[in-house]
Amino acid sequence: MKTAVSTAKPRLPAGIWVLGFVSLLMDISSEMIHSLLPLFMVGGLGASVFTVGLIEGAAEATALIVKVFSGVLSDHWGKRKGLALLGYGLGAATKPLFAIASGASLVLAARLIDRLGKGIRGAPRDALVADIAPPAQRGAAFGLRQSLDTVGAFAGPLLGVGLMLLWANDFRAIFWVAVIPAVLAVLLLALGVREPVHAASAAPRGAPISRAKLRRLGPAYWWVVMIGAVFTLARFSEAFLVLRAQQSGLALALIPLVMVAMNVVYALSAYPLGALADRVNHRSLLAWSLLLLIAADLLLASSTALPALLGGVALWGLHMGMSQGLLAAMVADVAPAELRGTAYGFFNLLSGVAMLIASVAAGLLWETLGAPATFVAGAMISAVTLALLMMRKA
Repeated sequence: MKTAVSTAKPRLPAGIWVLGFVSLLMDISSEMIHSLLPLFMVGGLGASVFTVGLIEGAAEATALIVKVFSGVLSDHWGKRKGLALLGYGLGAATKPLFAIASGASLVLAARLIDRLGKGIRGAPRDALVADIAPPAQRGAAFGLRQSLDTVGAFAGPLLGVGLMLLWANDFRAIFWVAVIPAVLAVLLLALGVREPVHAASAAPRGAPISRAKLRRLGPAYWWVVMIGAVFTLARFSEAFLVLRAQQSGLALALIPLVMVAMNVVYALSAYPLGALADRVNHRSLLAWSLLLLIAADLLLASSTALPALLGGVALWGLHMGMSQGLLAAMVADVAPAELRGTAYGFFNLLSGVAMLIASVAAGLLWETLGAPATFVAGAMISAVTLALLMMRKA
């Protein structure tokens, strides 16, 4: 008797789906808050735009810097899930703080702890995806997780807009609602993911950072790090896009749609432009991304009219889709395979420092010279970066 041979594609393990929905739920929670937070701070708490820039820069820099160490620890301990749970737990614990905040100091503390959690969970979660997924399905596994994560990035601001309209711009009530998906994310990870035995029993590894290893990275790698840091200087926190939208006369409840629009363009362009990067000169693609950022900055500086705002935001998202994956690929191209963890760690570290400097400087410019000066400065730094890029031989 012949046995039928199944030609159906194997299903992804359930753990991959769970991790995807964990990302989706936490992104819904975070983006509900983050898309409204600049408006809440300036309009509700009376904070200055400089304060917003300082908080956003410090928060995003914290996440980037912590990523250096969390992945190393998950390798050293041979355990991923515990660190991922700690990171998601910290993120969930901060959500009520936004709802009860009466001043910028508590918002700063909440943002820093929230981004600390993001930094802690990022690398161990991705390593856990790789541990759970069969080698032949890792591309599909990471694609599914990123896809669900992006759905959360859209759904959070959209839910925030709907609740703003329904509840007459009650920021604090919306922030309390954001607690629910964050708690569900932590519970889903705790109960729905079983860490593979081979990951949990991995032999401890020594710290990957040493003077000898840093010397092996070489000049080509450090040039990519420098370009990545200057790119970050040119592109300050997206909180300033939200604040610019507020100046356009857009209804307060609709302003978070600006972040939805930017994320839609980013998500739709990242994969095809990433595939394009495999076939064309990297320097040329980076140059085009800088030209897009310059155009975005000039549009946003020139007018608060809705067409200029939407055009600038769309070009900003296209710049992100063209540059972020490409820079990550360039790090992999120039770093020795056995030092890629160290290479990405220092790349993220210096990018985090640049993000802090850029956002603080943007806030100062906004306060002293006005919003157009902030975006003009971004265009000027982008032009300097473009000149540095063109001076480098391909």
